[in-house]
Amino acid sequence: MKVLSVASELYPLIKTGGLADVAGALPGALAPEGVEIRSLIPGYRPVMAALKKAESAAEFEDLFGGPARLLAARVGALDLFVLDAPHLFVRDGGPYGGVDGRDFPDNALRFAALGKVGALIGQGAVAAFVPQVVHAHDWQAGLTAAYLHYSEAPRPGSVITVHNLAFQGQFPAATFGQLGLPPQAFSIEGVEYYGGVGFLKAGLQLSDHITTVSPTYALEIQTSHAGMGLDGLLRARAGELSGILNGIDTQVWNPETDKLVAARYSAKSLAGRAVNKKALQDRFGLERDDKKFLVGVVSRLSWQKGLDLLLQCLPTFEACDAQLAMLVSGDPGLEAAFQEATQTYAGRVGAYFGYEEKLAHLVQAGADAILVPSRFEPCGLTQLCALRYGAPPIVARVGGLADTIVDANEMAVQAGCATGLQFSPVSSEALSGAVRRGAHLFQQKKIWKKIQANGMKADVSWTFPAKHYAEIYAAVAAAQRTAA
Repeated sequence: MKVLSVASELYPLIKTGGLADVAGALPGALAPEGVEIRSLIPGYRPVMAALKKAESAAEFEDLFGGPARLLAARVGALDLFVLDAPHLFVRDGGPYGGVDGRDFPDNALRFAALGKVGALIGQGAVAAFVPQVVHAHDWQAGLTAAYLHYSEAPRPGSVITVHNLAFQGQFPAATFGQLGLPPQAFSIEGVEYYGGVGFLKAGLQLSDHITTVSPTYALEIQTSHAGMGLDGLLRARAGELSGILNGIDTQVWNPETDKLVAARYSAKSLAGRAVNKKALQDRFGLERDDKKFLVGVVSRLSWQKGLDLLLQCLPTFEACDAQLAMLVSGDPGLEAAFQEATQTYAGRVGAYFGYEEKLAHLVQAGADAILVPSRFEPCGLTQLCALRYGAPPIVARVGGLADTIVDANEMAVQAGCATGLQFSPVSSEALSGAVRRGAHLFQQKKIWKKIQANGMKADVSWTFPAKHYAEIYAAVAAAQRTAA
């Protein structure tokens, strides 16, 4: 089966979050299931620079304001279509905004172009690759389903994955006239959303199937509490909504072979973790002491991630004689507050503001536990890496965090199946309690080692999720053949 994946970012070419990891991992994971995936991605500067050899697959005289080419290429193990449209994608800054941190004002047209070309490929614009299914990711690819739906040409099946419902791609009504969709598309059954244009709403409304990245999140987003205005639509389409847990690349995230850590180790021999812990303490200016409970954080600083709650809990770390190592970036106010905390709690709290892949691996390999206090979390990848690296996660009981971590309550500890700690509600008080509970369990070495071992043997790979995606692709393609 041939599947076109349409995504605004793709690891290792361009990444701002977990979307890139998922879009980059699925092609390899689905190959054993007999699924051939090609990925359509915008031709940002880093993407174009990575193309050593490319062939022209299609040309467009005027694609939303300028000429464009569709390039076919292979980078590493990824088969790509790259939308080479310099007027839309070759800019300073990131994929979505400039160096000033503001979104590009023409993002609606930029990602309409991505969706339009995705739909054209789906309808056979490239004879060498005609997919049976087009799989769109998040709002940036949301209009793919609309261009397919409102075309009179035969079309493939369509799937959209919601990686984070908080980002919906909402634009003013005046945008609609620039999109090249027929007038009837601007309706509640189409792309209209609260009087404007909703890219994600369009994808949810018009795709044949919807997936999101964990079973619990699939249920949460059907409620008014977490549905963010789209819960009614999602409830109406509950029969076509699946929650599929993400996996991680277990070759990249493997403590036995990881070249980015200070010492390698395995579930059978954790001795290398002590070496990594010392290296982590040194790197973050923490007191070198193997007996102190060292908690690591790898995260964006945002309201969603709950790091403001952690700020309120810092006295708990002092009370528990625990340490905190943070690899974070984001909200300037929180950065400033945590910077001040590194001075107030010198030797106990350390922070690196920014992102460094090598340091992310060291945090996983050296921290005794990894903290993920998100207010909502569609799936989360950090806690999956933590399981793999023997750093029991301390997580809020939401979304994919609830699905992937078995809380070390008394019954789970007695049964020998705990893999970390959960807390609820998502409050500073509950978070403080979880940190205290983790510090207490850490001192009970036999129990802690069992929790570590359980996590390290958990299957966090893409094997099971890939089978589920393959089943959905097959069902969607079959239904579309029948409809045709």
